[in-house]
Amino acid sequence: MNPWERYVVPNLVSCACSTKPIMKQRAKVVPKAEGVVLELGCGSGTNFAMYDGAKVDHLYALEPSPGMVVKARRTASELGIGKSIDFLETGAEAIPLANNSVDTAVITFVLCTIPDWKSALAETKRVLKPGGKILFTEHGLAPDEGVAKWQRRVEPVWKALAGGCHLTRDTQAMLREAGFEPEGAETMYLPGTPKIAGFVSWGAARLA
Repeated sequence: MNPWERYVVPNLVSCACSTKPIMKQRAKVVPKAEGVVLELGCGSGTNFAMYDGAKVDHLYALEPSPGMVVKARRTASELGIGKSIDFLETGAEAIPLANNSVDTAVITFVLCTIPDWKSALAETKRVLKPGGKILFTEHGLAPDEGVAKWQRRVEPVWKALAGGCHLTRDTQAMLREAGFEPEGAETMYLPGTPKIAGFVSWGAARLA
């Protein structure tokens, strides 16, 4: 890992993923998590304060970036919940949890960066209990061709600067390809955000 990825990208991503419009998106799904919860790509712990302690029995926070884990542990400590979170310092492509062990998987603004998203969603499918669900909010491919054209043009540079973040991934299509069916999914362009990075979808998804 080069110095840019280790020291600059965590701060850059933490800032970008905690803007007011994105925090509002997170607040639409994270409080609905319940039971044994797995958060894919917890980053700096941005979601931690949004979990409902009365609903969540245990939280597994998965994060492969050492720089982000340091920030997430600090966030958990400041919230007084450090001892109630198990950090899984690895990628989502190989989740170190047993089959059928998770009630809710929380995926917020992370599918854009996972290199092998198919394996990550297959692993999520494996660890979810029967009847378990994914709660998601993600940015991705815009439905307007004019915006999508610019997303495709900018993406190579964007990925290099933003920790591998893709602009053109279609979240709901990815979930369906992995065997999930989105429920009550909604979409919009985030206010005050460039359209190339601001088309979001959110909702729940269960096994189809």
